[in-house]
Amino acid sequence: MVDVGQHTLVPEHTIVEDDSEIDEVLDEYDIRRTDLPKIKRTDPALPDDAAAGDVIRIVRDSRTTDQAVVYRLVVE
Repeated sequence: MVDVGQHTLVPEHTIVEDDSEIDEVLDEYDIRRTDLPKIKRTDPALPDDAAAGDVIRIVRDSRTTDQAVVYRLVVE
């Protein structure tokens, strides 16, 4: 069986453990945690220990900025 999370085309998905990092992102965009885009807990790219309510940092390659960082809220 192939581990999708380890595939070279899947961007890095990590759980944000630092509440201050989450607060900075929420303050920057003037939003609440529930306003973040959602990602389902069953998404195969998520780390195995991700749970509903966690915030995930996704780092993607970008042609214009080298790397683009986006955040998602894990939902069931």
